[in-house]
Amino acid sequence: MSTGKISLVIFDCDGVLIDSEGLSREVVTEEATRLGWALDEAGATAFTGRRWSDLQADFEAAIHRNLPADWPLYMQQKLIARMTDGVQAIPGAADALRGTTALGLPYRIASNSSHEEMQAKFAAVGLAGLVTGRCHSAKDVGIGKPSPDLFLAAAAAQGVAPSGCLVVEDSRPGVTAAIRAAMRCVAYIPHGDIFGLAALGATPIRSLHDLLPLLQASLQDHAA
Repeated sequence: MSTGKISLVIFDCDGVLIDSEGLSREVVTEEATRLGWALDEAGATAFTGRRWSDLQADFEAAIHRNLPADWPLYMQQKLIARMTDGVQAIPGAADALRGTTALGLPYRIASNSSHEEMQAKFAAVGLAGLVTGRCHSAKDVGIGKPSPDLFLAAAAAQGVAPSGCLVVEDSRPGVTAAIRAAMRCVAYIPHGDIFGLAALGATPIRSLHDLLPLLQASLQDHAA
């Protein structure tokens, strides 16, 4: 962990608090098949952490034709419809949020997903009450990760300097955005580090239950 007192924890949504990335890959591969692109689920992993509007150019390049201007909205609505029965919270998500508060730290959520998607996901897994009023979407700033703008907006909303922020991420665009924002970063990597997040400068954890001891140790270091 870097030096400097932590004053704000910023959580990513998908893959950190909500286990929705498998569903997202399914929606992506189904749409690719519908459009005549032979994209498998492994190939769809490369799209992890990106906005639908950013993926549109990749789809158009692969199928050699333009998609409707409202394609991102169509994909958003398709994913929201899938969330009702198929999404779950990451193990330890609620404990991580409540534990962060118990340590006296505020937290916010910063996601490339739209507010509508986040609302559907958090409601489906029973976390809505823990995140209401704390969510920031890439749509708010007009650009998604790996740009640092979203994290900087979340920090500004809390009145905390970037040096006082710790970001919890699971994707390469997300970790890159945190580093570009000059924030320290913890990477939730439950399995192999396929995106090389530790090499980017993130501190890896295997479980969300590992986060609170890191936060507590950092706070104790600065209280000594």
